[in-house]
This record gives sequence, C-alpha cells and structure tokens, in this order.
Amino acid sequence: MSSFYFLGIGGTAMASVAVALSHAGHAVTGSDTQLYPPMSSFLEEHNIRYFNGFSEKNLHNIAPDTLFVVGNAISRGNEELEYALDHHLELVAMPDLVRRHLIAENTSIVVAGTHGKTTTTSLVTWLLEHGGLKPGFLVGGIPENFSVGCRQSGRSDNGFFVTEGDEYDTAFFDKRSKFLLYRPDIAIINNIEFDHADIFDSLEDIKRSFRLFVNLIPRNGLLLVNGDDAVAVEIASRAFCKVERFGLNSDAEWSATNIHSDGDASTFDLIRQGRVIGTIQVPLFGNYNIMNALVAIAAATRSGLSIEAITHAMPLFLRPKRRMEIVGTYARNITLIEDFAHHPTAIRVTLEALGQLYAGRRIIACFEPRSNTTTRNIFQQELSECFGPASIVVMGKVHRPDRYAPDKSLNTALLKNELEKQGKTLFLAGKDASNYPADIIEFLQPHLQENDVIALLSNGSFGGLKQLLVESLG
Repeated sequence: MSSFYFLGIGGTAMASVAVALSHAGHAVTGSDTQLYPPMSSFLEEHNIRYFNGFSEKNLHNIAPDTLFVVGNAISRGNEELEYALDHHLELVAMPDLVRRHLIAENTSIVVAGTHGKTTTTSLVTWLLEHGGLKPGFLVGGIPENFSVGCRQSGRSDNGFFVTEGDEYDTAFFDKRSKFLLYRPDIAIINNIEFDHADIFDSLEDIKRSFRLFVNLIPRNGLLLVNGDDAVAVEIASRAFCKVERFGLNSDAEWSATNIHSDGDASTFDLIRQGRVIGTIQVPLFGNYNIMNALVAIAAATRSGLSIEAITHAMPLFLRPKRRMEIVGTYARNITLIEDFAHHPTAIRVTLEALGQLYAGRRIIACFEPRSNTTTRNIFQQELSECFGPASIVVMGKVHRPDRYAPDKSLNTALLKNELEKQGKTLFLAGKDASNYPADIIEFLQPHLQENDVIALLSNGSFGGLKQLLVESLG
C-alpha cells in the first residue's frame, strides 16, 4: 500500500479521492485552510487525519516515499508546496492519481461537456450499480444514491470506473484539462460552449482541449456525442473510434419521443436507430435532462446492461444535490429550488424546465454572478436573454469585482435596464455590502405571492441566502 499527502484536501474532489484511497487501505493525510463542516466532518467521519492550515511542520514526519498530491487551487508560494519542492518530494496531480490508482485497468467511462456532467456521471454510475457491475466513480459532489463522491471499483477484473471529466486545468505544474488524464474507453461529450475565462481565451481554445480528449479514445472505444450540438459534432468528426449520437432534434442513434412530465418524473419512449425499444421513467425534468438520460442509457448499454435492467433502475435514481433540488415548500405554497446553474445556457434551460414543471406559477430567479466568466462582460448579452420564464430577477453581488477593470466587468446596471425592458422586475442586491444578502430578503418579502417558485442559481454559497430564505419563509 502507498502513502499520500493531499495538499488542499478540503476541496470536494480532493476529499472524495482521499477517502476512496483510505478505504482501499492506503495511508492518507493532508492539509488545507479554513476546513469546516461539511468537508471537515466528512473527513473525520472517514478517519482521515488532516492539518487545519499550511505549515512546513506538517511535513516533517511524513514517509520519504509519500506521494504529494497537489490540488489545482494550490500555487507557488504555498509554504508546504515550497517545502516539497525543496526536498524533492514526488508531486502528483489529483487527476493523474485517479488514473494510476483508481481507473487503473478498469474500463474508463469519462463524462465531459460544458453542462450536465454531474447529473450524467451520477446517472451512469447508478445504472451500473443497480445492474450489479459495482463501478468505481468520481463525481463532482456526492451523488444521492451513494454516501461518497468517489470509490474504487468493486470488481477485481473487468471492472468499470466512471469519471466526471472536467475541462479545467490539472495543477500549477500541469495546465492540461483534467479529462486528458482519465484514459477514456467510453467517452461522452454532452455539449461544448465557452466557459472558464480564467484559463481559456476563446471557444477555439476549449475546442482544442476537446480534440485532444477525443484523440485519446482507442479504436475499439466509443464516443457518445450530442447530435444537437454543432460544435460537439464537429469535434467528434475526427474520432478514430465508433461514434454514436444522442439528441432530440436529429436523426441520432439514441433519441426520445412522447416526452411527458408530472410533479414526480419525466416519461419518454426510448428510440434506438429509429425504433422504439422501451419506455423510460426518470425523476428528472427538462429536455436537457432527457438528453442526460439518453446518453447515460447509451453508456450503460455499451457496458453490457439490458434495456430491461436500465428501465428498472431509472425511476430509483436520486438527483444530485443542487441540481433542481427542492429545498422545501413553505407558507402560501411558496417553493424554494436550488440549482448549480452559473452559465447563461444552464440558467435558461433550468428556468425553462421549472416553467414546465410549475406551469401557471410565478418564477423568481435569484442569480449570483460568481464564476470567472459571468463576473466579466463576456456574457453580457447572453445574460440579458436567459431569464425568460422568470417574472422577477434578483441579481446577487458580483463576486470579487476588483479582479477586472470596469470595462471588462459585468455591467449589472445595463443588465437591469435590458431585463426591465422585457417587463421583468429586477433587483440589484449588494449595494450595501454590510446588509448583503439580507437586502434580498427585505426586497422579496413584500413582493412574494402565493404559489411563487424561488430559484437560487449559483455555483457558490450566495452569501448564505438559502438559509436566510428558509428562515424567512417559515
């Protein structure tokens, strides 16, 4: 067994991988700053010893053959990283560690794309689990059908490992996209759009990473690509392996028809190569989630599962946290929803799905511009066009606005003007930083009506707005 030290162990993926390796019998420890629940509790529950804070002293007693796992949030100047470099400790990036010790010789299923990765990865993993294949997996969060976000394969041979393949960079010493480390046998590309403006200069820059990803799939592998996404189809055209498309608006190999939704699930007829082969019920909503279900079915079929087994598993799937998660329904039948949507496309399709699910009810969208892309004016126009179903839009405080010059930052005043032209009520929160996000509660209280649906849209904490809303809604 090996020994690992995780520098930045408090990150969701880092902590999940650390726990998986510990469960596999390896010696695991690490450090991070400001470790607090739920991550500190998660590590403690799984008996992972860690240091709260970075210090050279933390490393004085580690074994000389310990692998030093560096999270991608760690950069030069970190006290422990500098010590590791000075003493020639072996550095490894987390994705490389996953490839070596968890994917290993298993069939590697990698889920990539700008949107839908977490839900699709969770779906594929659940279908394989329910089908008895005991897959290993790494998901960007903790899937609700499991108690952990990462584990090794439960089979000693002919196993499967399912990975959420992020296009973000790997480590300070390795600027490749993470998914290039995961050795795909079955690869999924849900969609390709511009994002992550802090590391990519353009859509063409992102496409370059996806081309490299496709080029890693072996001849006997499979690429499953969104046939309704022109950029993804273009990238797939260069594959050396078999390619199958999934989609709703194309003559794809995998498609769906007769899509219906109620308050509990969506139902659709599954089409393979033009022929209906089954009826699927899944507790997900919106056409984008039907797409996620289609490609998960395709991957599970390639892995050896029958359509009958897949049909039985689908209704038992539990949505990942913060993916159209119903936080609760409160007085006056006001429903609070939380979603990770932080890109204009994700905002649009999430609100469209809520509009279908809660037809006839008013939608209030609370959006926090937090990502490195949405805090800039790159999506200035797109953000003015993605809130269609919402009657009221609350624009949270722009996260760390000091990073960009005024002419590069998101112009929320202009956004307010554009959305009000569409007849929407718009509130710009955070003008008084000392009263944020309580100012959102103060705005909403006189505006709320019976049967309203409030959607929290952020890839961060929104300043603790969810808890304040729960308390105020009673």
